[in-house]
Amino acid sequence: MGIFDFLSGSPEKRIKSLQKKITEKYGPPENRQKALDQLIEMGSPEAIGALVMRFTVNTEPSITDADEKEYTYKSILEFGEKAVGPVEAFLRRRDVATSWAVRMLSQLIPETDLVSLLIDVLEKLGPEYTRDPEKKTVLLSTLGEHKDERIPPALIPFLEDPSDDVRIAAAVALGKQNDERAREPLLKAFVESSDRARVIAAITTTLADTGFGVQGFREKVEKGLPDGFFVDRSGVVKRRE
Repeated sequence: MGIFDFLSGSPEKRIKSLQKKITEKYGPPENRQKALDQLIEMGSPEAIGALVMRFTVNTEPSITDADEKEYTYKSILEFGEKAVGPVEAFLRRRDVATSWAVRMLSQLIPETDLVSLLIDVLEKLGPEYTRDPEKKTVLLSTLGEHKDERIPPALIPFLEDPSDDVRIAAAVALGKQNDERAREPLLKAFVESSDRARVIAAITTTLADTGFGVQGFREKVEKGLPDGFFVDRSGVVKRRE
């Protein structure tokens, strides 16, 4: 990048222009790559914030798209601590490319800080209607992979989310946590999801995997169990042999 490039307009305008180029779906890949390299060379928090926007679009051919995103991902990680702020801001403000943001942050900050951040973002979203539930499902699934006392209480409210996909992600994540605090909320969600076959299937699997007893809900659970499952004498959901 030559000196005249730096002199042509303010850094803010230049970053905005380069961000537009890297998110151009139908432009030549050479143009996107050049813009990516220029943003990397600039290296400011604002430039890093623009780089993250590359994950918000899909281009053709898919192999080039994947290569560019992996290049961007690795380049952002090389900024280390400087990248944390821009990536966190992206995660909080954007509803797309959540998995990329989480993937980067998992490499940039300690696990306990990551869990704190994901719980905070999830709580701000809440179990309310959203047009695209992907952000919630990614956050729920990621939290399910970590072990922390704060996680189960953060997941439980999403058993009542309007989206079946979100309810399922919450049930699966709670199954991995295997925390007794989730037993009754899972059973209540089972009863209240009687008209949601996919949700019932997910909760049933979680109940069988965790061995949570159905005490207080036995009759309704037995009535609603999908084929292949039963409640044994001790009140635990089992798979039929």
